Amino acid sequence: MTQDEIREEKRMGGRESVDEMRKECNEKYNDRIDVRMCAVNREFRQGFDLIRKYPTSVTMFGSARFDEHHKYYKLARETARRIVEETGYAILTGGGPGIMEAGNRGAKDGGGVSIGITIDLPFEQHTNPYVDHEAAFYYFFSRKVVLSYSSEAYVYFPGGFGTMDEFFEILTLVQTKKTERLPIILMGSDFWKPLDGFIRSMLLEEQGTITEGDQNLYTITDDIDRVVQMIQDAPINRQ
Repeated sequence: MTQDEIREEKRMGGRESVDEMRKECNEKYNDRIDVRMCAVNREFRQGFDLIRKYPTSVTMFGSARFDEHHKYYKLARETARRIVEETGYAILTGGGPGIMEAGNRGAKDGGGVSIGITIDLPFEQHTNPYVDHEAAFYYFFSRKVVLSYSSEAYVYFPGGFGTMDEFFEILTLVQTKKTERLPIILMGSDFWKPLDGFIRSMLLEEQGTITEGDQNLYTITDDIDRVVQMIQDAPINRQ
């Protein structure tokens, strides 16, 4: 079977599971809110049932648009491989192309566990062929909860609005102590330093909309050795 055939099989398998879940909820309930609650609860259950099998993991985020020749794809792949080989942790991604694919691919390079928490979209995203264990979602918000739950570290590579959303979500959860302080690592210093400058100059110094110390909740680096060491030094997330 070619990689394209594997990709299509996984994509359709995820789509069928999402459609079947929504169909069952529609058959079980008449009220629109009850149908929505049923579907959301089913998504949470299947997502948590998957990740509970792998109690230690690192979640990787980044753009879906980088191909395998891009420097950030290569960096993400190598980072995932090193994490798997040196910690034994599973790699968790959104299961799509780009940085997500690189993370899953690196996990497989290192002989580790490769997990995809995928989203059901009609035309855009497909499950990459390096995902071994998948949970497919219809709703973005429930998928994001599962992606952000219980990892030992969160590693972000350059990306767009989705990556920024996921970064500030975790940052806010740590800032407000809704989750334990764990490594939030931004890889690709050329990309992240302008954002860091804005956070420090505008949010902290000029407007005072964050507290001193909040700017230190994340780490910007290009050093894979440092990333691995931070993950090894971090406590196991028991939340």
